[in-house]
Amino acid sequence: MTPEGKVKAKVVKILKELGVYYFFPVLGGFGRAGVPDIICCVAGYFFGVECKAGSNKPTPLQEAEMEKIRNAGGHTLVVNETNIDELKEKLVCLKNKK
Repeated sequence: MTPEGKVKAKVVKILKELGVYYFFPVLGGFGRAGVPDIICCVAGYFFGVECKAGSNKPTPLQEAEMEKIRNAGGHTLVVNETNIDELKEKLVCLKNKK
């Protein structure tokens, strides 16, 4: 498994543990480039998760898509091995808002 794949697996484990709806968007020529790796809905909130390994950063296109999501009232987070707990905290916080 790739380092980014390991991050994605940890994210999925958290999403399942919290009962969060999620999916991995499939581009296949018809999708939109730059969308986050994992799209979630938690307690009615839209949440995009971009997974990176190590010190890798989102591309400018990924940053632009995440900004569009935030401007539309959604939430985003770039997750790597060092901040995986932050994702869980944010998701729990959103679940508790309802």
